[in-house]
Amino acid sequence: VQLQASGGGSVQTGGSLRLSCAALGSTLNGYAIGWFHQAPGKERDWVACIDYSGDKKFYGDSVKGRFTISRDDAKNTVYLQMDSLRPDDTGVYYCAGEESEWRCTTFFSGQLYYPQDFASWGQGTLVTVSS
Repeated sequence: VQLQASGGGSVQTGGSLRLSCAALGSTLNGYAIGWFHQAPGKERDWVACIDYSGDKKFYGDSVKGRFTISRDDAKNTVYLQMDSLRPDDTGVYYCAGEESEWRCTTFFSGQLYYPQDFASWGQGTLVTVSS
């Protein structure tokens, strides 16, 4: 599946953005979707993921309570609502998909997801948070 992330922009600290991850010419049905954040000069870090059904949602510690992941399969889109944004949220956000019924269905304390856990990637969208 080909994915496209959008919705990035520039906001001040405490502001909000909603990112979208759309499937181009295909469907997200059956795909778990993850969001990753890459700050300037740093590695791509996992932010959140949602399983294929939308029932299971998990978050990295740095965004828990501030970001919300959701999906609308009728629109072939996964969203990342980003609230209470901070300057360290600045960077490029990527969405990634894995055709799997078990990816992002379990989570234990301290667990991380990695880019290699997801096979399909789109171009990222830039988020800039100023203080």
